[in-house]
Amino acid sequence: MKTYIPGKDAALEDSINYFQQQLAKYDLEVKETSWLNPVPNVWSVHIQNTKCPLCFANGKGASKKAALASALGEYFERLSTNYFFSDFYLGEQIANADFVHYPSEKWFTIPEDNSLPKGLLSKELLKFYDPDHELSATDLIDLQSSNGDRGICALPFEQQSDKQTIYVPVNLIANLYASNGMSAGNTRNEARVQGLSEIFERYTKNKIIAEAISLPNIPTEVINRYPAVLSAIDALENEGFPLYCFDASLGGEFPVICVVLFNPQNGTCYASFGAHPNFGVALERTVTELLQGRSLKDLDVFSPPSFDNDDVADLSNLETHFIDSSGLISWDLFNEQADYEFVDWDFSGTTEQEFANLMTIFTRHKTEVLIMDYEHLGVYACRILAVGMSEIYPPEDLIIANSNMAIGLRELILSLPYQKRTAKQYLAIIERLDDEGLDDYARVRELLGIATGNDNAWLTLRVGELKAMLALAGKDLIQAQQWIDWTIEMNESIFTPSRNHAYRCLQTLVNFILQRDKKQFNNYQAAFNKMYGKTCVDDMWQYANGDKIFFGLADYKKIEKQTNNNLEQFDMHQKLLAVYNKLHQKML
Repeated sequence: MKTYIPGKDAALEDSINYFQQQLAKYDLEVKETSWLNPVPNVWSVHIQNTKCPLCFANGKGASKKAALASALGEYFERLSTNYFFSDFYLGEQIANADFVHYPSEKWFTIPEDNSLPKGLLSKELLKFYDPDHELSATDLIDLQSSNGDRGICALPFEQQSDKQTIYVPVNLIANLYASNGMSAGNTRNEARVQGLSEIFERYTKNKIIAEAISLPNIPTEVINRYPAVLSAIDALENEGFPLYCFDASLGGEFPVICVVLFNPQNGTCYASFGAHPNFGVALERTVTELLQGRSLKDLDVFSPPSFDNDDVADLSNLETHFIDSSGLISWDLFNEQADYEFVDWDFSGTTEQEFANLMTIFTRHKTEVLIMDYEHLGVYACRILAVGMSEIYPPEDLIIANSNMAIGLRELILSLPYQKRTAKQYLAIIERLDDEGLDDYARVRELLGIATGNDNAWLTLRVGELKAMLALAGKDLIQAQQWIDWTIEMNESIFTPSRNHAYRCLQTLVNFILQRDKKQFNNYQAAFNKMYGKTCVDDMWQYANGDKIFFGLADYKKIEKQTNNNLEQFDMHQKLLAVYNKLHQKML
């Protein structure tokens, strides 16, 4: 007996079997690492590559099969669109290969005056992405290749209004859109409907939260049409979590539902949004999204509703909602004088009809839609950009928060533990970090695009901690003291106990040197040893004096691997590249 659910063009069993066969075909098998079924008809699963845990996906559904099919679909969308690699440098060898992302990519040489080369985007799109003509060509070098000599890598998207091919820079996609609008499915229309629905979900979610819109309740008689969803809602309320179910369509304009869970035990709440042309599917997705990856004991980590709508509308709060939905929402959401009437909307039909119905909404809103299709893995996937509607981050981030802003420092920073420099040179690097405008709180691995793994100090290294290390190496203990204090305060909750202990010891020793004559060290050493242990004191004393440098960053067993520019000293990065290379070979 096969299982068919609304919105899918194939039985769940057939989807699961085909997805798994394709993964095995390309030696990309995944394993199911966790399952959750906190209430009836709500399932979620986490899957990851058996050899590289960085390649993972999550799925949700009203049944175990639906959740697994959802997870495998998400996994293929991330494989097909190269999303798994969008935050990482792919190494010098790949950066100079015949193609870095796809055979259909196009490279644009950077002009001598650093202006945007002709052929990128279109005049209309440039007005949106670069309204003040501030973008330069080097702003659009992609992190993955970091190959400015080669130029700007752009991918071909089909502009839906006129079916013209538009070349969109990889850098722009990665910086502004994240995973929004990506989808995979049994058919082209099924995947596109899911991608468009996701865009509407996030757009209306941002609008509702930012504008503190009061939503109408979904009438009880409407919810009663969906007994499986009603069963899950009743179970949650019986566990002490009251729910609000809202029509988030903004007067029937968008196919979106909102469900808010209250936790009276700590006065917090959590808003989930879901979208689909079919009202029942959207409602089910919203409820299953509410508990994806969460058990009932995980529902105490959210925030209380707020009356400060400026805080609620703040961009950082909206970004938090995109990441894990744990941001603030306004009490105004629950105002019984709703800003819109309830609409029992319906955009459903065949997946072909649903795609047309959703595209009509974009046309009505004069929103240009760009689509790139992927079928090289035997599964249809797409990435959809709805210009002005689906951006997760604002276009100005291309200038002020670009993911490529530190790629010129990669070789320098990675060489620091291995190549000796003068004290003056170390201190000059601190000044260069400031000149580059790098945020002290930024993680160095993210700036450089490195998958470090969890077994080394690169994992938690922030720019501020790097400055502490550079100041110590440069024997500027006054500056080092400031950055050591900063590092302890910033990283105490994420450092391992042993690294926290070592830093407290280092802090004490640096303070001692600044306050006492170093010759008196023997007079205090016994006390230091009792507090921190002799081994730790002996080790940190060398760092405090500059005899050893860059605490925890050097692995001298891999020093030969460090000399090339393919990051072979990081095992996790190599596992990620191994997955990439399998995909790359498939496209040759």
